[in-house]
Amino acid sequence: MKKIEIIIWVIWLILVVLWNYGYPSASPFLDVLIAVLLSIANIIIIKILKKNNF
Repeated sequence: MKKIEIIIWVIWLILVVLWNYGYPSASPFLDVLIAVLLSIANIIIIKILKKNNF
């Protein structure tokens, strides 16, 4: 399970970086909002995977 959590974290990091480079004119508020939303999605995905014993 730990390996999957690391992979999901790396995907989260890549998405945050892509957001920052893809939308350089976005306000700091939007940068934080997207990072928080992606983090919540990350937590939900990990909980679902743990529930299904992956």
